[in-house]
Amino acid sequence: MKNGEIIRNKRLKDNYFRVDFYSPELCKQAKAGQFAHVKICGIPNKVLRRPFSISDVSSEGLLTIIYKVVGAGTEALSSLKPGDTCDIMGPLGNPFSPSVKSDIPVIIAGGYGAAATYLIAKNSPSPGILLLGARTAKDLILTDEFKRLGFEVKVSTEDASEGYGGRVTGLMEELLADKNRRNMKFYACGPHGMLMAAGKLILQHGLDGELSLDHLMCCGVGACFACVVKVKADNSDGWRYARTCKEGPVFKASEVYYDLEPE
Repeated sequence: MKNGEIIRNKRLKDNYFRVDFYSPELCKQAKAGQFAHVKICGIPNKVLRRPFSISDVSSEGLLTIIYKVVGAGTEALSSLKPGDTCDIMGPLGNPFSPSVKSDIPVIIAGGYGAAATYLIAKNSPSPGILLLGARTAKDLILTDEFKRLGFEVKVSTEDASEGYGGRVTGLMEELLADKNRRNMKFYACGPHGMLMAAGKLILQHGLDGELSLDHLMCCGVGACFACVVKVKADNSDGWRYARTCKEGPVFKASEVYYDLEPE
């Protein structure tokens, strides 16, 4: 456990915020796809930590987290000021595998899944493609930041308020239909349904990919079994439960068990 002093905590857009903690030791260890378990100061009646994907780290020791205000915990976090300190446990979880120069990294992100995959783009030896989906244009974040890294950015919104009208997997299908695109490796983070659809597409095309299966985490260290997902197993059921906080949150697309669609 490490103390993290807040250096900045500002609104990014709408209900999305960016907080920078000074935590040099954690920054030295953090890898793309891992998360931090944060005990938010100022809410003594809320004892559980909150898991946040690590969005960025700097050589100056700044740990960046992008979050959306959705409840009492994140509301309290948004009210904290520079100089306030939170207790941070991390980095936790298994990270994405790094991309190599021969690959074109393709990031599939839903909503603030863009924050959880930013480090992949930042550390990539070659620029790639971001396919970012959201319900509305106000939920599209970090597009300019990815563009500054040299990534080609394509967006989709379910209400057609910006970019492609529909789900981000529609953009993915268009990309996969382009026969000139080769050596693509996929990295995905977002809502569970999006991840299942993306994983199936990756496997149908015989490609390599990884999914960050973020689920509600309580303990963050594998003790409570609240965050389990199904992965393939050599047993009569063909699957077993895996703890996303301990065995994930990143899994190979080929490891995930995809439930059959109801007829």
